[in-house]
Amino acid sequence: MIFIRGEKYEFIGIINANDKKVESIWAGINSEGLAIINSYSPDLMPPGSEARENGKFMKLVLGTCATIDEVEKLLIKTNGKRSTASNFGVIDAKGGACFFETGEKNFVKFDANDPRFAPQGFIVRTNYAFTAPPDQGGGYIRFNRALKLFTQAAAEKRLDYRFILREVSRDLVNEKICSYPFSPSFAKFCNENVYIHANDTINRYITASVTVFQGVKPGENPLLSTMWVILGQPICNVAIPLWVKAGAVPYELSGSDLAPLNLFSLKLALYLYPEQRGNNKQYLNITRLKNYRGKGVLTILFEIEDKVFERTEKILNKWRKNLPNSKEIFNFEKEICKQVYEFLQNNFPVVQKYKLSMNQQR
Repeated sequence: MIFIRGEKYEFIGIINANDKKVESIWAGINSEGLAIINSYSPDLMPPGSEARENGKFMKLVLGTCATIDEVEKLLIKTNGKRSTASNFGVIDAKGGACFFETGEKNFVKFDANDPRFAPQGFIVRTNYAFTAPPDQGGGYIRFNRALKLFTQAAAEKRLDYRFILREVSRDLVNEKICSYPFSPSFAKFCNENVYIHANDTINRYITASVTVFQGVKPGENPLLSTMWVILGQPICNVAIPLWVKAGAVPYELSGSDLAPLNLFSLKLALYLYPEQRGNNKQYLNITRLKNYRGKGVLTILFEIEDKVFERTEKILNKWRKNLPNSKEIFNFEKEICKQVYEFLQNNFPVVQKYKLSMNQQR
């Protein structure tokens, strides 16, 4: 994670650990409450083209745009001048929410406030575009699973940030092959090494991070917009809240090279994916996930994450009445990060035995 003073606005975002010049941002939010994510969509590329600037464009958006209308104007201005192939998801502090399916020369806007595009109040995208030729791109199995989860949550009126972080991002179901690792039928395998193939599940073996942006209501200060981030696979780490007004990012999420919390998640992933040979590395050991220390990995992670949720909701209620200064916000972030990191170190001593090679530090 990184804090940047852009051309017009300050923002926080996710970068690759080896991006020393900070050329690309892969998800972020700025001081105006505008947030952006990116879902790579190769079907939006013309034959022979390579989209190399999705992250570069997102950095430009965060530094110069305050609203979705301004993002749309920037897209119009850069048509034919950028190298992008992405479903850009954007929200702003004025109630705007949309996806821009964006190629190099054009884009199409899908507005979540328009019933034609979002009859249930939400839009889901994975790694293909609705405006591209059919049967190209990827993520069809994950799309169907996410759509089902969101539809159920919307019907039950529990479509919130906790649901996305806790249930969607950590989902390990592959309905295509009838793989339901947390169903009662898996209980009989408790003492065996049972694996699932984690390529077409929402929590994938290559998942590098999760971000959820919790916006503000009308009349609230955009600086109260919250960026929730999980560095690494969501089944290997805890969600942390961040705010642009803090003016910095705690060490545990940034570090001098690789963020300590990300390093922890990568080591825990090595424990959960023990077959590190060829495509075997895609196989998640469900027995280890469910039985670790007699509780299971997720049960332990949720113990501290529940406390983070509760403390954050309490402090946000206080801040909505009286916006604090940057130091107070940053100190709250630091305290949360320190407590989470210490908790993870104490409860997952198994990670200490793992060493990471350079190609494993993605």
